Amino acid sequence: MNRQEAEVVLQKTFQIPHFYDEQWSTIEKLIRGERVLLIEKTGYGKSLCFQFPAILFSGTTVVFSPLIALMRDQARKLTSLGIPAKCINSEQTPEENSQIIAEAKEGLLKILYIAPERQENPEWMEATRDINLSMVVVDEAHCISVWGHDFRPAFKRIINLVRLLPKGLPVLATTATATPRVQGDIEKQMGGDLTVIRGNLMRDSFRLFVVKVDSEDEKLIWLGKNLEKLPGTGLLYNGTRMDTEIYAKWLDYLHISSIGYNAGMDVESRIAIENGLMNNQWKCIITTNALGMGIDKPDIRFIIHTQMPQSPIHYYQEIGRAGRDGEPAYIILFYHPDDRRLPEVFIEGGRPCIPKYERVIRAIKSELLGEKDLMRKTNLKQTQFRVIKADLIDQKIIREVTFDRHKKMEYIAGSPALNTASFDELRASKTNDLEKMLEYIDTTESRMKYLCTYLGDESKSAFHNCDNTGQKKIKVIVTPEWTQKLKDFRENYFPEIIVETKGSNLMNGVAGSFYGFSNVGAALHRCKYEGKGDFPDFLVWITVKAFRQKLGKGQYDVMVYVPPTVSGDLVKNFTEKVSLILNIPVSHKLRKQRMTCEQKIFENHYLKHDNVADAFIYDPAEEITGKNILLIDDIFDSGATVKEIGKYLTHLGAATITPLIIARTVGGDIHD
Repeated sequence: MNRQEAEVVLQKTFQIPHFYDEQWSTIEKLIRGERVLLIEKTGYGKSLCFQFPAILFSGTTVVFSPLIALMRDQARKLTSLGIPAKCINSEQTPEENSQIIAEAKEGLLKILYIAPERQENPEWMEATRDINLSMVVVDEAHCISVWGHDFRPAFKRIINLVRLLPKGLPVLATTATATPRVQGDIEKQMGGDLTVIRGNLMRDSFRLFVVKVDSEDEKLIWLGKNLEKLPGTGLLYNGTRMDTEIYAKWLDYLHISSIGYNAGMDVESRIAIENGLMNNQWKCIITTNALGMGIDKPDIRFIIHTQMPQSPIHYYQEIGRAGRDGEPAYIILFYHPDDRRLPEVFIEGGRPCIPKYERVIRAIKSELLGEKDLMRKTNLKQTQFRVIKADLIDQKIIREVTFDRHKKMEYIAGSPALNTASFDELRASKTNDLEKMLEYIDTTESRMKYLCTYLGDESKSAFHNCDNTGQKKIKVIVTPEWTQKLKDFRENYFPEIIVETKGSNLMNGVAGSFYGFSNVGAALHRCKYEGKGDFPDFLVWITVKAFRQKLGKGQYDVMVYVPPTVSGDLVKNFTEKVSLILNIPVSHKLRKQRMTCEQKIFENHYLKHDNVADAFIYDPAEEITGKNILLIDDIFDSGATVKEIGKYLTHLGAATITPLIIARTVGGDIHD
C-alpha cells in the first residue's frame, strides 16, 4: 500500500484527509515489520501511527499504556469509528477484564490496551499464548528508562517481552519527552534494530508566563481575581492532593465553576470528571498530574501550575495537553523559592535509601515471600518496594518464582553485592533536572526555545510567545479586599473526612483544619509531643465550628473518643470541652484491649491495619446498640484507626459513627 492508497483508507475510516510526513514514515516502517521509536510533541497524532496499521493487520495490536484515562478515551473513540478496541485495567471488575481477554483470544479485537502492571496477572500471562499478536506498542516509552521523568518498574517486563518477539513483528515505542540520554537508553534496552523518528517539539500556539510570588496567598489571590478572565476552559495543576482540595474549595468559595480531581478518588467520580472536562462543564479542573496525560481534548485554553514540576520534561509533558487545535493557549507557572522543597522530596524518594534495599535482601534471604508479606516484613510503601524489587531483579540479586501458584521473591545464591553507583548517578541526574527547571524560571530568553533545546530539539525557529519575547509580564497585585476574602475563606474551610465503606455504619465526617494549615499543626505538636499541656481552646472552637457547619443537622446520642497511644488524656480532655459546648454526653468506655504502636511509624497500609486490628473493646457493649455516635480524635492520617473503630462499633449495633477530628494530615499524599 502506498501513501495515496493509505490516505483513501484513512479518510474513509478515521475521517482524516492526510498523514503528516513523520506519521506516514512511521506507518510505512511498521507495515514492513520494523521497530520504531517515535518522539513527537503532544497533540501531534502519535496514536494514529499504530491505530492505522492495526486495522490493516489480521491479528490484534496490544498497546501498553500507563494512562487509564487515555485507554478509556482512545478505546471509546475507536469503537465509535467501528474499530473494535477495548482496555484492561485495575479500575474494571475482574469479570470485565476476563471477558475482554476472551474476546482478544477469539480474535474479536483489533486493538487491546493494557496497563503494564497487568503483565503479572496469571490470566493475562496465559492469554498471551493464544492471542494472534500483530503488533506491540509501548506508549509513554520514556517510562522504560530510569533516566526518564516517569520511570515505572513494570515497563521492564515489556522490554523482556519485546526481546522475545520474532523478527518481523512490528514494534512501536512513542513518547513526547525523551531527552537524548533517554532516547539512547530506550534504543539500548529494546535491543537495537530500532529506527528513531524525532519531530519538531515547538508549540508556537503557547503563551508562556512565569509569575514569581512572595507567598502562597498571592497564588490564591491572583487566581481568584483573574481565572475567569482567561479564555475557555483549562487545568490548574497542584503539587499535592491537599493543595488540590484547598484550591478547589477556594474557587468554590468564590463561586468560580471548578472541581477537584486526584488519583485517590473513586473510579466513577474520575470518569465523570473526565467526561465533564471534554464537555467544558467547568471553567477549570484542579488536579494533581493524575489528570491530563491521557486526555485528548483539542481546545484546552489554559494550563496553570501552582507548584514547580521536577524538571523541564515533566513541565513540557503536562503543558502539552493545551492548545492541541493550534489556537492560542495560556501556560502559566507560579513560583516561590519554597516551591523547590516538594520536587526535592520526590527526588530523594525516587530511589529508596540503601538500608531499605538491604532490608528487602535480608528478608528474602530467609524465606520465599510474596509482595504483601515482604511489605509487612520490611515496612515499605508499595511504590518504594516495587522500585527496589525491579532494581534487585535487574542486578540479578533476586528473582521472581511461582510457588504454590503464587508469585514469590527468591534470593539468588552467590549473587553480586548491591551496586549503588547507579543510584547516586540517578539522584545527581534528577537534581540537575531540577536545576534546569529553575533555569527555565529565571531565563530571559525564549521559554519555548529553552524547553525544546533541553529535550533535544535543535530547531532554529525564532519565537515570540512568552513573557521574555513579547508577551506582557504577569504581576500579582494584593489588595486589602482580597486579603480579607482569603482570611474569611480560611476561617470557614473544613476538610472532609472520607471514610464511608461497605459493611460499616461509619459516616463521612469533618476536621477543624489541615495539620499543615495555619498554626494548627504546630499547636497539636507542642501539646502531643512536647508536653505543653492540653490542646488550646482555639482548637476546640475551630472543631466546634466545623461540626456546626458540616454536621450540625445530625442527631448524636453520645461522644466517644479514640483511646490514646502516647498522648495521655489530651483527647479525653478535649472531648469533654467539646461535649460541654455541644451538650452531647461523653462515654469513656471505649478502650484498648491490647497495646498498639503509633500509626505514623508504619509506612504501608498493611501494617497500619494490622496495628489496630481487633485492638478495641467497649464494655458494656449493649450501651452502643442503636446509638448515633460522634467519634473524636486529634489527628486523622491514614484513617486505619477510625475505620477499625467504626467497624467494631457497627458490629456492636451502633446506628451511625461519625468522626469529628481536630486536624487532617495529607496522609499518604503523593504527586497524583
